[in-house]
Amino acid sequence: MTLRAGARTFGVEEELLLVDPETGAPQALSGSVIHYARRHDELFLTDGRRSKALETELQREQLETATPVCGSLDELSDHVRSARVAAGQSAAGVGAAVAALATSPVSVRPSLTPSHRYLRMADAFGPTADEQLTCGCHVHVGINSPEEGVAVLDRIRPWLPPLLALSANSPFWQGTDTGSDSWRHQVWGRWPSSGPTELFGSANAYRTAVEALLATGVLVDEGMIYFDARLSRHYPTVEIRVPDVCLDADDAVLMGALVRGLVDTAADAWRRGEPPDPVRTDLMRLAMWRAGRSGLRGELVHPRTHTVAPAREVVAALVGHLSPALDRAGDLDTVAKLLGGVLERGNGARFQRAAYSRAGDLRTVVTAAVQRTMAV
Repeated sequence: MTLRAGARTFGVEEELLLVDPETGAPQALSGSVIHYARRHDELFLTDGRRSKALETELQREQLETATPVCGSLDELSDHVRSARVAAGQSAAGVGAAVAALATSPVSVRPSLTPSHRYLRMADAFGPTADEQLTCGCHVHVGINSPEEGVAVLDRIRPWLPPLLALSANSPFWQGTDTGSDSWRHQVWGRWPSSGPTELFGSANAYRTAVEALLATGVLVDEGMIYFDARLSRHYPTVEIRVPDVCLDADDAVLMGALVRGLVDTAADAWRRGEPPDPVRTDLMRLAMWRAGRSGLRGELVHPRTHTVAPAREVVAALVGHLSPALDRAGDLDTVAKLLGGVLERGNGARFQRAAYSRAGDLRTVVTAAVQRTMAV
């Protein structure tokens, strides 16, 4: 793949579950893993570049890692894979393993990371915070200005649910099959600031909306603006937070490619003066629920007609929508290959259910997921 001139930079953050390699039970070892990683800094060096070190998350049973800023899918792929290897080696250093699972199949009572911020969240939100052991995949894509970023947010809304269907990787919760491909979506939706948004129209309107939410006193801080897609507080990027963490590294790369294509396509439409689809937020919420419920197994809400359609038809419409941008970035052939892989083998939820069907034991689901996570 050849990077075309002017392609937007992007990066992927992945939240990973820390587990016992024998029993599959989540392990509250994030502090120990990060301490080990800091004493073995060479784990995070790739071709002379340093990948972002591991970070803690809300619960001690999870880790977050991230790629550096990347320009091409090849580069993104290399860093996603090297970060998984480094996280796995760091976890192994303290007797644990990492699994790219968006929820734990095995029953668990999470252990809160004892930072001041997380303690405030636990005090304010009770069980919503205490039980929030979920792992997502967040994609950042570079933008030229906040105005462009908000124009992108307004125009990508109908196209986000297929990302959840493709990435869905959380069918089990507290030892039972929920019937959903992404139960993480349901659990995450308990935060009052999560989900789809209304049209903003301008960067000033976006800022006004954020300040109004903060003025209610409900949220601990601006980091709790948990929109499905938002402007980053720290970087000149838009951040899409819809996907589950992907079991396969290839699927994380696919998420990066699709999201960059969405941003490019939306920015192009804005520059041409094309208005965003004024689809209602409540309808968007239903479309996302449908994607989390059935994944690729049945039907989704079509992003253009907002009526029911087969999942493969919706995915094909997504790729058709993005094709000019993907081609311009040099990503079209790679996306076709990666997408074909997901459609052939299924998403992570399908893998987990198949593993459980074979063994009848959720512990083996986790151990199989550990192997799949590290098959880079």
